[in-house]
Amino acid sequence: MAELCAHLEVDTAVGLSSAQVEARRAEYGWNELDKEDPTPLWELVLEQFDDTLVKILLAAAGVSFALAYFDDAGEHADEEGILAYIEPIVILVILVLNAIVGVWQEANAEAALEALKELQSEHARVLRDGKMGTVCSRELVPGDVVEVKVGDRVPADTRVSELRTTSLRIDQSQLTGESQSVAKDPAAPNVKDDELVVQAKTNIMFATTTVVGGIARGIVTDIGMATEIGKIQQAVQSAGEDEEDTPLKKKLNEFGDMLSQVIGVICILVWAINYSHFFDPVHGSVFKGCIYYFKIAVALAVAAIPEGLPTVITTCLALGTRKMAAKNAIVRKLPSVETLGCTNVICSDKTGTLTTNEMSCVEIVLPGSKAEMSAHAVSGITYAPVGTIEPAVDFGKSPAQLGMLSSIASLCNSSGIEYDEKGSKYVRVGEPTEASLKVLVEKIGLPDGSEQAALLEKRESDPAGSVQTVNDYWGSKAKVLATLEFNRDRKSMSVLTRPDGKKTNQLLVKGAPEGLLARCTHIMQANGKVVKLDKASADAVSAQQQRMSGRALRVLALAYKDLSGDLGSYDGTPGHPATKILGQDTSAFAEIESGLTFVGLVGIIDPPREEIAPMVQQCKTAGIRIMMITGDNKLTAEAIATEIGILDEGFDPECSFTGTDFFKMGEADQLKILAGDGGLVFSRTEPTHKQQLVKLLKSQGCVVAMTGDGVNDAPALKQADIGIAMGLTGTEVAKEAADMILADDNFATIVLAVEEGRSIYNNMQAFIRYLISSNIGEVAAIFFTAALGLPEGLIPVQLLWVNLVTDGPPATALGFNPPDADIMKKLPRRTDDSLITPWVFFRYMVVGIYVGFACVAVFAYWYIYHEGDHTNITWEQLSNWGHCSTWTDFKVNDFDGLDMQTDPCKYFTDGKAKASTLSLSVLVAIEMFNALNALSEDGSLVTMPPWANPYLLLAMVVSFGMHFVILYVDSLADMFNVTPLDKDEWMLVLAFSLPVIFIDEILKFAGRQMSAKELKERMEAGKKVNGEKKNQ
Repeated sequence: MAELCAHLEVDTAVGLSSAQVEARRAEYGWNELDKEDPTPLWELVLEQFDDTLVKILLAAAGVSFALAYFDDAGEHADEEGILAYIEPIVILVILVLNAIVGVWQEANAEAALEALKELQSEHARVLRDGKMGTVCSRELVPGDVVEVKVGDRVPADTRVSELRTTSLRIDQSQLTGESQSVAKDPAAPNVKDDELVVQAKTNIMFATTTVVGGIARGIVTDIGMATEIGKIQQAVQSAGEDEEDTPLKKKLNEFGDMLSQVIGVICILVWAINYSHFFDPVHGSVFKGCIYYFKIAVALAVAAIPEGLPTVITTCLALGTRKMAAKNAIVRKLPSVETLGCTNVICSDKTGTLTTNEMSCVEIVLPGSKAEMSAHAVSGITYAPVGTIEPAVDFGKSPAQLGMLSSIASLCNSSGIEYDEKGSKYVRVGEPTEASLKVLVEKIGLPDGSEQAALLEKRESDPAGSVQTVNDYWGSKAKVLATLEFNRDRKSMSVLTRPDGKKTNQLLVKGAPEGLLARCTHIMQANGKVVKLDKASADAVSAQQQRMSGRALRVLALAYKDLSGDLGSYDGTPGHPATKILGQDTSAFAEIESGLTFVGLVGIIDPPREEIAPMVQQCKTAGIRIMMITGDNKLTAEAIATEIGILDEGFDPECSFTGTDFFKMGEADQLKILAGDGGLVFSRTEPTHKQQLVKLLKSQGCVVAMTGDGVNDAPALKQADIGIAMGLTGTEVAKEAADMILADDNFATIVLAVEEGRSIYNNMQAFIRYLISSNIGEVAAIFFTAALGLPEGLIPVQLLWVNLVTDGPPATALGFNPPDADIMKKLPRRTDDSLITPWVFFRYMVVGIYVGFACVAVFAYWYIYHEGDHTNITWEQLSNWGHCSTWTDFKVNDFDGLDMQTDPCKYFTDGKAKASTLSLSVLVAIEMFNALNALSEDGSLVTMPPWANPYLLLAMVVSFGMHFVILYVDSLADMFNVTPLDKDEWMLVLAFSLPVIFIDEILKFAGRQMSAKELKERMEAGKKVNGEKKNQ
């Protein structure tokens, strides 16, 4: 301490001078966290266009606009007008809408650092120029002498210089993850430098932690960004810089890159193979022929691009967030919904996530007779005064023993419990361990059975008015006259009381068993008889204490002493002779707390949540590893992990490490440990350890979900693929750094969210499969048309209508496909799994080629075979239509009000409206039937019928309805160059469309056979490995 004072040039009795404060502020700045400039709006807007698919769409829109502009100045200006600009305008509108949604999300995402600033204390008591005063916390500088008391938030990292009470306890659980408050004192910790983690610094009060007991003074050592909370902010910023694209975005970018290459090749190919047609007389010149086929290539590009895909994905993710919100999982970032589906590692904080963060007495041990001890399990894992004790305790059989146990637990206690009516839950006031003793007293109950029954009834109707009824009862039976504060050397505390009806005082004591038992000379048996504490009884108590400690319980011993002399007659008045004895240094209290009578042991722990164990097992079945990463001690972490199933009974020591031990290893050893299959436990970790673990796991290709609730969890939450914060007990810092928030703080909700994420990914695959196979069909149609030299059957504006309007509702409805029954029995997909596997691509091609064939075939069928008012022609004439002006004796009938006598070659341009409509209708019908195929990847429509997803049937009706609108509304029919169809023509459409269902059923059957073969081989391989292990 003297060295620190000399280094900081401060006298703890006077504090800094005003001149020193000003000089240091100029050197160190203000005691506040850095403010980061918000991302400018223009930058957010540009980020939304940093996507391969979007760039392709922009390029297509640009080319379409250029062609429309130059054509608008040409000979077709009067014919097309504004219609020529519909395609680029619609594409741009879609991109702008997507950008608006993206900017809105981004603008609301980054508030984690602001929440950190809110944690900082606003005011501080500081000694300057010899006077104690209150200043704004941001004005503190290193060397300031500050004073803190119960309820204060520590304003800066401060070295404890002086205790003004016998002890000082700090709740730093939100910073370190420790489940118990921590004792602080001026003494330097006796640990090695490489083990000096945050938790080991018992002489430092950290900024933003809360004082829960005592008064102390200290010297400010670090302020602002140099504090531990400042280091956490730096880690959050660093994690934000390391943020990667989600697995879905990576796959879509890969798909976009592949699509752009394929589109480029096909466009050049289509343009090149039609080189000979550039010279066809119908175009008027070679240049115009070149432009004509260039426009066909652009139409092909429009056909290949799934314009509706970004919108449908956003819609599907938004629907997923609504489903998750109904299950208490609030998603802050849309892509996180899908990321959950491929999560294969969940790194979970312990305190408040796997456990309740509410200390509970879970066991009491009472002496029976002689050396016999009776252990009783206590149920209930919150501060609610509700629970049972098994085997039951009975005031009728052991009134004195249970009365004394209840009195010590209730009166040797400065905490309490209250009922929070707003939150409808019981909460503690004061130190968690002591609050758990108050709850135990309420569970033991009142001595009178009828009064206890009445109390239980009252708790149902008036929980706030009956929260501490039993404690109030024991409080009325004795008056507390003095408190002998806790001391680290004797590890106990006691209260001096005057029981009702007695003339002498009693000392009620609680403390660590190893110290307290040595000061006990007697033991109270179940019948109330007090006998000498012999070796056998002492050994029995020690054995129980060791057993309970092995379960990672915090064990407290309870004892009492009938006082005599001055202490026995002490009445609490300042002039009494005992006042001098009680005013001694706390180290002298051990003598007063001697000659005690042992009453019992209580075991306390922050217990696991009831629903955790089955959820851990479900995660194992789903191929998801769970790792506990906590700031708490190793024994407690291992006990909780074993109880909930993260670790097996008798686990391998290589499954549990302290943060210091793990990061002493080489990186190769670290990666080897992380590459295993089972659960792992990391204890006594610092915030940087958690973040480093997440980085290591991600470097191995893992998709990591990190759960947490404390300030210390924020960097790791930000670093993880998906950060999950607790909504009820979590700090604002954790919530703002997270991608998802659990409204009910329930680990089970994560498992439900993972299931939903997997289902959403499957559904997205379904509609991507649907959209891409449809688009391949459109590409095939244009390719076949160009390759065969046929008139253009599908024009760009028709393809755009199909892609955006007709395809949209079914694709969106596929997002409502029900999840597979075995979805949580499959291994999570890997991040490098391709969105489009070779088999899926083959299916796309087969179906797509049929779509293209059907569209071209029905177009040609109308010209060659279909009977009607028009004239049938030969295939040779149709495929060489560009040379029509050179033909002699080529005549066709007038039909549909068209004059074909003046210029019969118009039969292939103006006269193709009916054939083009048939081609468009076949495309729409096939895509509707293809949507039914997308209900399941390999499941037949026999096993998963269309009504399994009623939304899809509704969407098909809507899409067909919209197609009917453009056919039968004259103004729209003119815009899209289509004409109404009669009944016979619709039957023709169905004849060319329905076969797509049978083709895909054959492909699905082949897929099921391949899946069954793969499963069989995997099972046989597993049996072989197990057999080899048994033989070893």
